Amino acid sequence: MPLRTLLCYGDSNTHGTRPLTQPGVLERFGWDERWPGVLARGLGADWRVIEEGLPARTTVHDDPIDGHHKNGLRYLRPCLESQLPVDVLLLMLGTNDLKARLSVTPADIASALQVLLEEIRRCNAGPDGATPRLIVMAPVPIEEVGFLGEIFAGGAAKSRELAARYRQVAEAQGAAFVDAGEIIQVSPVDGVHFEANQHRRLGEHLVGVVRGLGVV
Repeated sequence: MPLRTLLCYGDSNTHGTRPLTQPGVLERFGWDERWPGVLARGLGADWRVIEEGLPARTTVHDDPIDGHHKNGLRYLRPCLESQLPVDVLLLMLGTNDLKARLSVTPADIASALQVLLEEIRRCNAGPDGATPRLIVMAPVPIEEVGFLGEIFAGGAAKSRELAARYRQVAEAQGAAFVDAGEIIQVSPVDGVHFEANQHRRLGEHLVGVVRGLGVV
């Protein structure tokens, strides 16, 4: 049986960035600690799990400070075409859209999610030119603490609205839905990233979600 491919497309919480304690110092958990690695271990040798997490990645926005390459829509098609065929695509983006400098609403972020899902369908990157099976994961609500609190000012309240809106978009697009905020929580250190035990819990939960898709 050929390997099945799962592409995890996201931001620093897919990259496995450790909770930040000071600006400009970025550290990463090991592969076996990050949730995609935990997921890969749980799925076993029949699956190839590709971890495509970029710190500060947005849904569809060019970040005026971090750069246009942080725009998740820009790299989505090249990423899919370089990895095809992709059996399952797991998408978790939206946290960085909450940055105050981007000035977008929860409704805007949900609309951006829909744009991403429509782009995935246009790529025909699944087996035999079909669309990959889709899993939409709503990001964990953030807290405005630490030095990131100012960057994400006003974002905590917005983040708590995303799960319900993401669920609606996912259902309309025929995607499976996961509310990460029902499974784990952000670190109290920086209010955005996950501690190692939360990565493990999320990865273990997602094993059942992926297997539940019935991909053969």
